[in-house]
Amino acid sequence: MKLDNFIKRPVLSTVISIFIVVVGIIGLTSLPVEQYPNIAPPTIQVETTYTGANAQTVLNSVIAPLEESINGALNMTYMTSTATNTGCATINVYFKQGYDPDMAAIDVQNRVSQAQNLLPAEVTKVGVTTKKRQSSMLIVMTLSSPNEAFDQEFIENYMAINVIPDIKRIPGVGDAMALGSDYSMRIWLKPDKMAEYSLQPSDISMALADQNVEAAPGQFGDQGNQSYQ
Repeated sequence: MKLDNFIKRPVLSTVISIFIVVVGIIGLTSLPVEQYPNIAPPTIQVETTYTGANAQTVLNSVIAPLEESINGALNMTYMTSTATNTGCATINVYFKQGYDPDMAAIDVQNRVSQAQNLLPAEVTKVGVTTKKRQSSMLIVMTLSSPNEAFDQEFIENYMAINVIPDIKRIPGVGDAMALGSDYSMRIWLKPDKMAEYSLQPSDISMALADQNVEAAPGQFGDQGNQSYQ
């Protein structure tokens, strides 16, 4: 068809133009559009802490039994693990693209439960966390204090209490974390003093646990107008 036919036959040109516009509108409304397409494989992260152990000890006593139990999960492709000298153990389990991450999390959680008896008592006491999480960050936000009125510890604690819980409740958010340091207490032990009193690090831990117990003894004045717990 020659191009001069559109000039000689304006009605045909108008009909073709309207047809192209209608098809474009139909395609625009029916084509799926995603702001964040699912291009990364489903990932399940397993975390735990072995207090006082170095990286080699964590690798042998924590990561090895967990990997042996997790290996062979349905539609699993591969997994990676990390152990640090602070006692932290992290295992990332990757699954085939398109596999349901909820089913993957359930399968990994069941396999982790089977390995609980093989883990040290300190690890089972802390617990092993299994959650859906991508290894890469999607959004990074910064929270600052005007005129540096608050220090880093205060800002991090404020985020942990007021900001991060709200972000985790947003639909589609897998996890949120603060790149800071939590409030904590570190106790340095003197070997000579401990040997003098015949103490071990476990004795110090037990003494701290005994003096930091929140109990529920009951309530007073339950039959009266005022009751105190």
